[in-house]
Amino acid sequence: MGSDSQRIAFRLRVKPEMLDEYMRRHDPVWPEMLDEIAASGRRNYSIFHLGGGELVGFYETDDDAASQAYLASSEVAAKWEAEMAPFFLAQDGRADQSAETFPEVFHLESQLRAARSDD
Repeated sequence: MGSDSQRIAFRLRVKPEMLDEYMRRHDPVWPEMLDEIAASGRRNYSIFHLGGGELVGFYETDDDAASQAYLASSEVAAKWEAEMAPFFLAQDGRADQSAETFPEVFHLESQLRAARSDD
């Protein structure tokens, strides 16, 4: 992983009564969607359930804007997001394009690298 990689954390909210079905649809995700996520440049991608339908996700990419643009133009991703849209609360647009994101506060490897370069 290059030092200029971006680490993206995001939050989504699934309707609690639809959580079991949401989780079922992610185990497994369509193979063609997995291929599109990888082709978009996203890696080390995970989604975690915090409870009550609240999800937090994380991925790394070299260019998040390019990754989003790739997925925005993908027919497979459009079909996947259309199928997933009914699951989300307070979502304005496709989840892969409009999820709430958060600033990174701490990254171990970056700080270790910086501390070692000071020596």
